[in-house]
Amino acid sequence: MNSLAKTFCATLALLPLQATYANHGDDTSAATPLPAVVVTGERNGSLTASSVAAQEKRLDETAGSVGFIDSTDYQNSYASNLRDVLGNSPGVLTGTRYGQEMRVSIRGSGLARGFHTRGLLILQDGIPTNLADGSGDYYQIDPLALRSTEIYKGGNGLAYGATTLGGAINFVTPTAYTAVAPALIRVEGGGYGSERVSGQASGVLGNADALINVTLSHNDGWRDHSRGDYGQFNSNVGYRISSNVETRFYGGVYIVNQLLPGSLTLGEVENDPRKATLAAKSGNQARDTRTQRIANRTSFKLENGQIDLDSWFIHKSLLHPIFQVIDENGSTYGFAPRYSSSFNLFGLRNDLYAGAQFFGGSNHSRRFFNVGGSSGAPSADAEQTSKNYETYFENRLFVTDKVALMTGAKLFKNLRDYDSQLPNKEASKTYNGFNPKLGVLWLPQQNVQIFADIARSQDVPDFTDLTQFQPPPAPPTAVFVPLAAQKAWTLEVGTRGKIDRLTWDFTLYSAQLRDEMLQFTAAVDAPATTFNADRTRHQGVELGLSYEAVRDNFVAGDHITIKQMWTLNDFSFKNDKTYGNNKIPGAPRNVLRTSIAYTQASGFYFTPTLDWVPQGAWADDKNTLRVHGYALLGLQTGMEWRNGISLFVDARNLADRRYVSDVSTVTAATFDLGTGKPTNAIFAPGDGRNVHAGLRYAF
Repeated sequence: MNSLAKTFCATLALLPLQATYANHGDDTSAATPLPAVVVTGERNGSLTASSVAAQEKRLDETAGSVGFIDSTDYQNSYASNLRDVLGNSPGVLTGTRYGQEMRVSIRGSGLARGFHTRGLLILQDGIPTNLADGSGDYYQIDPLALRSTEIYKGGNGLAYGATTLGGAINFVTPTAYTAVAPALIRVEGGGYGSERVSGQASGVLGNADALINVTLSHNDGWRDHSRGDYGQFNSNVGYRISSNVETRFYGGVYIVNQLLPGSLTLGEVENDPRKATLAAKSGNQARDTRTQRIANRTSFKLENGQIDLDSWFIHKSLLHPIFQVIDENGSTYGFAPRYSSSFNLFGLRNDLYAGAQFFGGSNHSRRFFNVGGSSGAPSADAEQTSKNYETYFENRLFVTDKVALMTGAKLFKNLRDYDSQLPNKEASKTYNGFNPKLGVLWLPQQNVQIFADIARSQDVPDFTDLTQFQPPPAPPTAVFVPLAAQKAWTLEVGTRGKIDRLTWDFTLYSAQLRDEMLQFTAAVDAPATTFNADRTRHQGVELGLSYEAVRDNFVAGDHITIKQMWTLNDFSFKNDKTYGNNKIPGAPRNVLRTSIAYTQASGFYFTPTLDWVPQGAWADDKNTLRVHGYALLGLQTGMEWRNGISLFVDARNLADRRYVSDVSTVTAATFDLGTGKPTNAIFAPGDGRNVHAGLRYAF
């Protein structure tokens, strides 16, 4: 057992693993029983944190495309990063690079960026985790510390103030009231030196409740020079001041030490995908972060509504040797009041969400020449300051018992100030916007919904977009580029529901964009350069199906459930003066995932999976280079016993296929004149065959 696991065990010994639950609950949901194999049933939520059933019910009433994930759906698999959480969600594109470094894109949000967050509002427990300029990482989201995940695609995140192209994802951690058990212990291991240990403990004492979750993981990496060590700590403490007032404090510490193997050419992916680039090794390229987060939600229950007051503070430091050494230290702070209510308006049911957000922060960003992974002569030194003022509302009026009309809008002002000391220069940019939304929800019968809506979105550039390193022979310093905000109108129609054994979620959407922020790699190992395209279009299909095909067939209480996910991505330029109607690179056209799950009442399960990308993504704006498609076979099997113990095996890429998991796009691919093979080193290979096993104990 490595030092991380030893430290964890010492920490776990101090945790109060046995706790007593109080049966307090919110008024929106009754307790939902868990399967018999779990020791304890799910408790109701509280004022500051709704029950899982109440979360899903509220989400289902959205007049638009949304998704909900219960953590129990993946608790018996090796959920190492957010791809394992979001992978079954139609419309959500995930691409891994190494370790927990990945790209998440919804409907082409941040399509050309293979790192950090862009075009998505990322929340934890309804409180933003993005930095003040809108950027962010996914490292601090621990899959093993989640109770549920809410996905709001496009303008459907307006209830949280999100009006970006991609929308919002809310990762919800458990409280002592909503945890699946008072205590959990989990130990996992697998190929390429992967090992992880996680523990959770919670309890209620009078009007107070508390939960703590710790996860420590190590992975030598499938590729050379890709070792990663992660420490993730999440906690929350709540106190019921009265029957109508509750406050909850959240705390988190996230430590990342990740070596980077660099990007490969297409030929290297096909012939030697486990290699690291020479630059990655000689420059000891890495990404080491230290993040601390504290937040508070204080909720007041009113006669016909609720007020939530959210506040938060995030501190993050980054040491990131790549083509240069990036050394950053910054803080983000915010305050967001939010009002929600359901009341009668002229005898009609009316649901209202209204809120405001102020959040800001500063980041001291320094760059140095990379000398063997150490900082050499300075090349840039700047203070990056962001301030954001936003107000929004979303209203749903049921004009009949089965038809609801939804209206909403967001008004915002975002400031970006750049004060450079090297070279000595100051620049700033202000973004203003008004984003309306109009939608309708029809409930033709119980458990069936049909919806349509149109919404405007705006994506404001972050400092990774605004401060660009120019390609040689320009001086290697950062230059402020005042990009325009990306704007779009998105129309969507869809349906979701359940009839007997069939469950579905189907959406068609089309977004017309202006000034889309696209990126291309300007130089090897340098950050991508961002530019505003003229007119572009994103459209597609998002389909999720689940059908219980067999019930009580082989033995009493067994089931066979077939699930199919299909995402169609059709992203293109529109009469562009350079690229015509070419496809925008970065995303494959079709992404499919099929699973066939066999389960028994005894707790045994067996689930083969197929991930299929018939054609890979274009790699360049000129559409001269396209990566190959692939099909990956997987298998998950295990056993859950009634005493709370479960054992699982998770095998992936059983055929050991070589494929591209992510691509950093370029404007035009280059080819060797002699062989005709592509020479751009812009591809991240997916992991080869791997098997993980784990033991979980809930008590």
